[in-house]
Amino acid sequence: MFFTHAVILHFISSTAAIISYKALPLKKEVKKLIHLILHSIALILAIVAIYAAFKYHNESNIANLYSLHSWLGIGIISLYGIQWIYGFLVFFYPGGTTAIRSESLPWHVLFGLFVYVLAVGNAALGFLEKLTFLESSGLAKYGPEAFLVNFTAIVTILYGGFVVLTVLSQASSEEDYSYSAI
Repeated sequence: MFFTHAVILHFISSTAAIISYKALPLKKEVKKLIHLILHSIALILAIVAIYAAFKYHNESNIANLYSLHSWLGIGIISLYGIQWIYGFLVFFYPGGTTAIRSESLPWHVLFGLFVYVLAVGNAALGFLEKLTFLESSGLAKYGPEAFLVNFTAIVTILYGGFVVLTVLSQASSEEDYSYSAI
């Protein structure tokens, strides 16, 4: 149960970090700080989730790193950590030159979305893996539990797709950070 909570919280905080930079009507420096803090929380939760998975496997005598889901998970968390370190050093502290930041920003966004899409895809693999275990334990292939797992996987994929579309959409042209009548 703890493992599931850590994964869900990681997904929520990483999504919030991505959307916060695009959607919050705040000054750039404040949005950067919120983006950094939420990604920090997401990275910590991802590490906790991986620790919990290893702990659960070890206590249940289940092999570690035997599936594509687990291999991709380790790789994705590593890429997420690299992205966080690079973003911290270039955009926050000590911060790169204006030229380095402006050249790095499109790649930072693209690589961040790439890692996010990988994470959403890996979440779908995780749902498939869980469903396979449940069905091998006697769960009905068309039962309510199987329906719930598949439905949750589809919602996760659609949600991730909408996050990507939101990031790729045009930014608001307003520069004064205020609301105006429609």
